[in-house]
Amino acid sequence: MEELIQSELSILLIEPSKMQQNIMIKSLNEESITNIEVVSSKLEALGKITKYPPDLIISNLHYQDGSAIELLHTLRKYAEFSSLPFILVSSEQRRDQLEVFKQSGILAILNKPFEQAVLKRALKSAVAFLSREDLYIENYDVNTLRVALVDDSKLARKAVSKVLQNLGLNNITEFEDGSYAIDYLKSNEIDLLVTDYNMPLVNGIELTKYVRSSTEHSHVPILMVTSEAKDSHLEKVLEAGVDAILDKPFDTTNIKSILIKMFQD
Repeated sequence: MEELIQSELSILLIEPSKMQQNIMIKSLNEESITNIEVVSSKLEALGKITKYPPDLIISNLHYQDGSAIELLHTLRKYAEFSSLPFILVSSEQRRDQLEVFKQSGILAILNKPFEQAVLKRALKSAVAFLSREDLYIENYDVNTLRVALVDDSKLARKAVSKVLQNLGLNNITEFEDGSYAIDYLKSNEIDLLVTDYNMPLVNGIELTKYVRSSTEHSHVPILMVTSEAKDSHLEKVLEAGVDAILDKPFDTTNIKSILIKMFQD
């Protein structure tokens, strides 16, 4: 899909509550979106998706026959649905309950009750995720840029990789931990590092410090994608030498301008 108009989005809405269905449909209609299929269960959702895959799934957290994370993990097992954009709508506020979604590569979490502007931003991010727009960076050939993508979540790597590929960055090498990235960097060069914060063996800060202390790689731009929103953590990240930080789930509309700035600074 090269270019997509927001009003042309086909959306599968998964919501058990009739009242919440009506609220969500009204909000989507306000954004000129009318192509909306509504189901109330995981089984119904899987039936619709396998027959007529939507452009975007917007889902409540819980259903009578399962949960959104169960549905998401089921879909990610199949190549044709592995990059299907997913927006969660939930009143859940507990960090530990939402963390699994942040690590699963979803586009956005809309906290109930959400403002229309929040939905508008999430839909804009979905369009950017689904569209291809080549990145132009002065003095660089984007097609040959070597990217190291480091995240212990396979789903998160898949989502970030999809966004980068939409910008023309196709030379991507993936690692599930900072330790593997360091081994790779000992004998290979890269042009961009995109890394998670939390990883089991070598985390994003430790990886960043290694890169910044390395003669061969100290100049490499570093983008950190993290669900760690604490000020103390972000301060440590910036002190380590990261060039830019994006929250998980991240707004895909920002990444192009962020990358341009990183390479031009």
